[in-house]
Amino acid sequence: MSQLEPQAFGMVDPDPVETQEWTEALSAVASASGSERAQFLLRQLEGVARDNGVFLHGQPYSAYRNTIPVAQQGAYPGDLAMEERLTAIMRWNALAMVVRANRAYGELGGHIASYASAAEIFEMGFNHFFRAKTPEFGGDLVYFQPHSAPGVYARAFLEGRLSEEQMNNYRQETGGNGLCSYPHPWLMPDFWQFPTGSMGLGPISAIYQARYMRYLEGRGLADTAGRHVWGYLVMEKWTSPSPLPA
Repeated sequence: MSQLEPQAFGMVDPDPVETQEWTEALSAVASASGSERAQFLLRQLEGVARDNGVFLHGQPYSAYRNTIPVAQQGAYPGDLAMEERLTAIMRWNALAMVVRANRAYGELGGHIASYASAAEIFEMGFNHFFRAKTPEFGGDLVYFQPHSAPGVYARAFLEGRLSEEQMNNYRQETGGNGLCSYPHPWLMPDFWQFPTGSMGLGPISAIYQARYMRYLEGRGLADTAGRHVWGYLVMEKWTSPSPLPA
């Protein structure tokens, strides 16, 4: 097994003897027990490094693990217990709204699980990151994941911005005073900033919006300094009851 000099990575080896012990140990394992055993040990070491906040050339983390150790996390900026309680209420209201709508007409649908699985991400944004428009500030721009619209409606109801009648008319806008299926400013101009359905429209629009704001700022056409564009890039897995054609 060949060895690379530390200088190849822009580092100076403070303890060459210890380094040689580690590299010789790995070479011995690979020689005696094979590459699979050596790879297993390397993965174990990577896990230990991740747990201790040691990262090299990027952050090797799992989607189900924090990127830093708990000891290095800062204090939570809000009342976590209160926010968890409010999130639970909004999850329930979102579910109840969709179920009621489908009792009225069984083919309305409503994507119950999308917001339920991403509620904490939404509420973290609402509580600690998104900034509204004021006379002095243009406000942030938010591209919401369309299938999670029930959760945003549930929050607005809790804030008193939507009535119970509107909640009962989810996906039933033709008679007026209803709530549209997905975010759309043409249907609800005082509520949504951008249309984000069908799927895929929100993420690509958010990326181009951010680039366009930099364009405006760079050419002195608008003051966008300090404004942020937020995009919910939620992946969904689609399944088919039969194999798709090649």
